[in-house]
Amino acid sequence: MSDGLVPDDLWERIAPLLPPRPPRRHRYPGRLPADDRAALRGIVYVLRKNVSWRDVPAERTGCSGVTAWRRLRDWTEAGVWPRLHEMLLAELRKAGLLDMDDCAIDGSHVRALKRGAHTGPSPVDRARPGSKHHLIVDRHGTPLAVKLTGGNRHDDTQLTSLLDLIPRIRGLAGRPRHRPGRLFADRGYDYDKYRRTLRARGITPKIARRGVPHGSGLGKTRWVVERTFAWLHQFKRLRIRYEIRADLHLGLLQLACGIICLRRLRTSS
Repeated sequence: MSDGLVPDDLWERIAPLLPPRPPRRHRYPGRLPADDRAALRGIVYVLRKNVSWRDVPAERTGCSGVTAWRRLRDWTEAGVWPRLHEMLLAELRKAGLLDMDDCAIDGSHVRALKRGAHTGPSPVDRARPGSKHHLIVDRHGTPLAVKLTGGNRHDDTQLTSLLDLIPRIRGLAGRPRHRPGRLFADRGYDYDKYRRTLRARGITPKIARRGVPHGSGLGKTRWVVERTFAWLHQFKRLRIRYEIRADLHLGLLQLACGIICLRRLRTSS
């Protein structure tokens, strides 16, 4: 079966992170469980194509959509996706491809078709239910941390919690890196209390100020976060939130971040 959905380099990194399946019963063991790689194909297929889980083509992926959804649930609860993301960030740092001296932060609204945790009336979509993706990236647009909130949460309220989500990135001798040197943000973060918070953490704030003409020059560095949102939304499942369970939508978001990191490793090799 073709592995265009799950290439070898992706599978080799994910396989050691998967939790072991429980042993089969000796009596009435039932059907053989689907292969983990086939289940991952089904997850990636939904992530890329945005089909319903029941419409996952078993002849292409090797498993049913129901099985793929169950594995997504189990692997999300086991914390597979953030560990994959952290591993790939360490590989990027080891290869000299991670530049955290300049980082950028922003948020993006997505419509939520079904209600659930981390949804709220979106101020940019006529108060329809929505969610928000909050993202921080390095100078090259590599996603460092991502967070999901309700659509009515303001970007600035997630600044410190998003910084706290950046893992301690290893890959080089010495202390792990988890703090940007400078943080670029738009006018939505223009509050002195956040500037003080960043300086207290040893981070230089570069935040555009409200009420001043455009042309601050910060966009020369900040645009990379907008490009990363465009990369994420190439995964069609992330353009609109379909999952009622917030952890499953976040799991797909974290998997997409890991795939973006892996692409950067490939293009540099």
